[in-house]
Amino acid sequence: MSTPFDKVIEEIKARGYHNHRLEEHSDTVSNGILHDLLASCEPLRRDFDSGVVGQWPKLETPGARGRLSDLVVAEPNSDGSPNLEKLRIFIENKSVITAHRNRDARFDDLNQALEDIHRVRAEAVLVATVMIGLADRVLNVPDGVKKKYRKKPGQFQKLVLPRLSSGDQSLWEKFEDAVSVNKPDDPRKTAEKFRQLRTREPGLTHKVGYDYVLLVPVHIDNVNPPSAPRPNPLGIDVDAEYRAMLEQICKAYRARWHP
Repeated sequence: MSTPFDKVIEEIKARGYHNHRLEEHSDTVSNGILHDLLASCEPLRRDFDSGVVGQWPKLETPGARGRLSDLVVAEPNSDGSPNLEKLRIFIENKSVITAHRNRDARFDDLNQALEDIHRVRAEAVLVATVMIGLADRVLNVPDGVKKKYRKKPGQFQKLVLPRLSSGDQSLWEKFEDAVSVNKPDDPRKTAEKFRQLRTREPGLTHKVGYDYVLLVPVHIDNVNPPSAPRPNPLGIDVDAEYRAMLEQICKAYRARWHP
């Protein structure tokens, strides 16, 4: 099946490289998940169609100062703004691709978001997705390559951008000081780390935990064409896990608002 993460890969191919600084994949993933939920979860679709709930991207996370949530589904106030005390679905997307040493920081982000949302609305369906890079080295374009062309952006667009994600192996040597190196077992350790995030069953809203944590292995190094491989070295069945996530979200939503 096609998932929002496959669309992320296509967007990287079209753009030429992954910009980890902008987390550009997040909107694509959030919108794709919501699209698939509306197609497969009848009670959620009915609530959207009747105006009982709406969607809002990039809102300040309830209970947290300055941190933006990726997607919120909530009941609206009379003025059309989201009523975060009546939050129903919260989706947060992260990635650990360029440098796996950042896994702890991204884990802490998700853990803190979980605690913040639970304090505000324990019944909200909480979902986290994490794209996990498989590449043993990554060409860091935003922090390394582009900085060399800061005063010559036209040369970057003309001479470098067309070569990115094309398989041009000479890029490794030309920009060797912009290469981030990961250890062979980093992807496995990163997956193990995020499996430590707390989760819960649909009926246990008193428990602090995500209703689903989806891990998606991807191969993105900005030199070779990106992919979301099936199968993959982490043994994660991305399609089956994605379907299970949609089903779990719908099951929890139905149990909490359409018993």
